[in-house]
Amino acid sequence: MLNWGGVLWNSVPLLTEDAMRYPIVIERGDDTHAYGVVVPDLPGCFSAGDTLDEAYVMAKEAVEGWLECAIDDGEAIPEPSSMESVAKIDEYQGWILGTVDVDLSKLSDKSERVNITLPKRVLHRLDGLATRNGDTRSGYIAHLVLSAS
Repeated sequence: MLNWGGVLWNSVPLLTEDAMRYPIVIERGDDTHAYGVVVPDLPGCFSAGDTLDEAYVMAKEAVEGWLECAIDDGEAIPEPSSMESVAKIDEYQGWILGTVDVDLSKLSDKSERVNITLPKRVLHRLDGLATRNGDTRSGYIAHLVLSAS
């Protein structure tokens, strides 16, 4: 099991230290139907695009969104299958086989120092809200962002 940035990954095929790859399958579109995308390893993760290029872009957004939700919910991240095993699935015969590369640094829970500029009145209000909620300024900002998504 790999502990990467606070997230536990089981034997994830890494492209580099900061990237991994999920196979996708794309059902061909036509003049009246979009290209449909399914990510076999991520239950319920699907997308579509009017063109093949758009389908790939939308698939990447869908995979990243699915992984973010799973991490937020404390769920296990499924291990990506090999391209060979996905290519053998009868349901997807005749579909286009592709991959989506995932930047793991975007999914890390590792803290990073940032510098922001806020008006004093906003900062004062932020500090008051954080204190009332038993949190630090940084912790409360993180809470607000995660609650808003």
